[in-house]
Amino acid sequence: MPITFKSKYSPDVLMLEAVARELIHLMGHSGSVPGSLAAEDIPAALANLERAIGEGPGRALDADRRRDEDEDRRDKPVSVAHRAGPLLAMLKTALKEREHVLWER
Repeated sequence: MPITFKSKYSPDVLMLEAVARELIHLMGHSGSVPGSLAAEDIPAALANLERAIGEGPGRALDADRRRDEDEDRRDKPVSVAHRAGPLLAMLKTALKEREHVLWER
């Protein structure tokens, strides 16, 4: 089931649940859905996500690695940096505009 990230000054970001939950965890959140980040929590979440990307920008998310094993795929998985791109943009805009970010199914 997809998860949609929303913020007032950004377009919605739709992700598969496993990918979205992993990115939510990388932001330092519990991973609950629905969930949200208050404007004052955005700097820490953004820093956590950027740090996780910086530690391995080319690595795949666990969700992608598991799917590849299940489907015996040979394609190169999408990197965490690429997967997180739209969410990073949303968090940066939310930080600038002092707006919250929420996610739901």
